[in-house]
Amino acid sequence: MSSTPAPTAAPFFPGRRAPGATPGLALFLNAGDPPLPVLHDLVLMLDEEGVDCLELAVPFPDSVTDGPVIRRSASRALGRGGAALDDVLAFVADVRPRLTHTRIALLADWRYSLGRRDPTAATRDIAASGADALLVHALPPRLRTAYLESAAAAALPVVTTCYASSPDATRARAAQDATAYLYLVAHYGRSGTAPAAGHGALARTVAELREHTAAPIAVGFGVSTREDVEAVGASGADAAIIGSAAVAAVERAQQDGRDLPGAFREFVRSVRPA
Repeated sequence: MSSTPAPTAAPFFPGRRAPGATPGLALFLNAGDPPLPVLHDLVLMLDEEGVDCLELAVPFPDSVTDGPVIRRSASRALGRGGAALDDVLAFVADVRPRLTHTRIALLADWRYSLGRRDPTAATRDIAASGADALLVHALPPRLRTAYLESAAAAALPVVTTCYASSPDATRARAAQDATAYLYLVAHYGRSGTAPAAGHGALARTVAELREHTAAPIAVGFGVSTREDVEAVGASGADAAIIGSAAVAAVERAQQDGRDLPGAFREFVRSVRPA
């Protein structure tokens, strides 16, 4: 039974990039860290700064793919309460109409947030919130086709993932199924770790993935500095995804008692190429 991809909306990242061009920028944060009222102001700031995408996670515990920075963030969010899936969808519904540039890709864990819900209703509710795309963490392979069909029925673009080291067929399938963007994980390991050869060495993998998708390709894991973002651009990818470094910036600002949107604005400007 073949899957039916969800329709592709306007691109998350403007156009395909020539190698060396400035890539788009996506930032990862856990909903609830900072607390949702503060996060609201932070998201508006991201829009002012022209950040292309916020990967907003519904926090979940004990992620085996995340390093200590993101795991601590998820623990803080869960400890505060008020960041379950329905809370996050209400947050997205409130903030998304106020954004003129930044798109929101919702990340939800299958077991913790989605597994007990009817997939058709869940994807419909996520689309109705105004989320621009959905990335499902730890989706069981046997449920992939049903999930893609539910997303297509809800007109909800999907983010798919693959490792640079994944088998050719796995990478090709992920590329074919992507309708929002393809998240190319640069390094097999936990978030925050970088590939030994650098992100620019992914150029061949990016070029091969281009043969299987019209969706943008975004590279993440170990992207934490302006130089890393430039290296992602050198690979020919459309965007760089910054996760652990962004979450660490939130953590430092909260520990220091700083104005979070202002402190995070400094971080955004520090990683964006001139």
